[in-house]
Amino acid sequence: MIKPFALTLLFAAPLLAAPVPVYLGTQTGGKGNSQGIYRTTFDPDNGKFGEVTLAATYRQPGFLTLHPEKPLLYCTGTPATPYEDRTDSIAAFKIETDGKLTLLKDHSTGGRGACHLSLDGTARTMAVANYGDGRISTVRLDADGLPESVASVITNTGTGPRLPRQDKPHAHGVYFTKANNRLYVPDLGLDKVWNHAFDPATSKLGEATFTATEPGAGPRHMTFTADERQAYIIDELDNTVTVCRNDGGKLEPVQRIATLPEGWSGENTTAEIEISPDGKFVYGSNRGHDSIVVFSRDADSGKLTLVQHASCGGKVPRHFKIAPGGKWLLCAHQETNTVTALPLDPTTGKLGTPGEPTACPNPICILFVVGRK
Repeated sequence: MIKPFALTLLFAAPLLAAPVPVYLGTQTGGKGNSQGIYRTTFDPDNGKFGEVTLAATYRQPGFLTLHPEKPLLYCTGTPATPYEDRTDSIAAFKIETDGKLTLLKDHSTGGRGACHLSLDGTARTMAVANYGDGRISTVRLDADGLPESVASVITNTGTGPRLPRQDKPHAHGVYFTKANNRLYVPDLGLDKVWNHAFDPATSKLGEATFTATEPGAGPRHMTFTADERQAYIIDELDNTVTVCRNDGGKLEPVQRIATLPEGWSGENTTAEIEISPDGKFVYGSNRGHDSIVVFSRDADSGKLTLVQHASCGGKVPRHFKIAPGGKWLLCAHQETNTVTALPLDPTTGKLGTPGEPTACPNPICILFVVGRK
């Protein structure tokens, strides 16, 4: 039996005890020669990283998430021994007292090219976006938080106008509602955000509706306001953010705004999006322009106004996270094999000059662990 531990996630704005443990998901087999999941610390008082060390060996541990109570960390990845159907894996690791990770169990996600995870409100269902074959899947977890069976696999069909990137469905993110009865899934290949009914008792997905983005937009990730009245979708292929009003669960687009400076003509794709802890600002990453775009947010309409394009301090900022306390933004640079910390002014939302880069091989996900005892 895995015993619970005190864990407060980033969005809960806990009291801080520096330094904060940080885990880094990576892409193995790239130029950085990553071996798996890495661990470091971050001091929100001075913006300094600790030593980066290997926490666990695993193949392609790209996206990470935590169990809300148990000392468990999950990742998407590829099993050491391939499954017969060549699907990807969800892996569960025990977080040891020294910060190292021990693999407890991995299981098929039911799809290929798994790229994003989300744990439901009961902590018994893990939703997975499988980019490679576009499948949307749910995996049932047992009472100890370990993956035990694939509960649902949704296979969509179709294409988008931007070939070859939109040659077929490409599910790219999974997001449960706070009511724990719906799952939203941006599909980059189909220019749709799916809205599936969800049954937490069985972990199964039901009927779906969708919100269409602009043709060729390529919706990648999304985030909701704390009250879920508005949603923000970052569109990878046309470098925009689609702002939506949430009308009883149906997302209604109300604005599209560019993530790039006016007149900039280089190659770029967007990646991550996040709302500031106080809900006043929205941040997005540009890969190519290599910047973080900052928008101010109107609380009533949800609409955005450009504030800043801030250099992120490296190339290909695939993922970023606002640090506990809300005064730093950490950015993972896939191409330059580094992570940096940018000072964040909570009053203006603006980002300052990135600090000295810290080396990490092929980082593509940042995960804070706050309040662990």
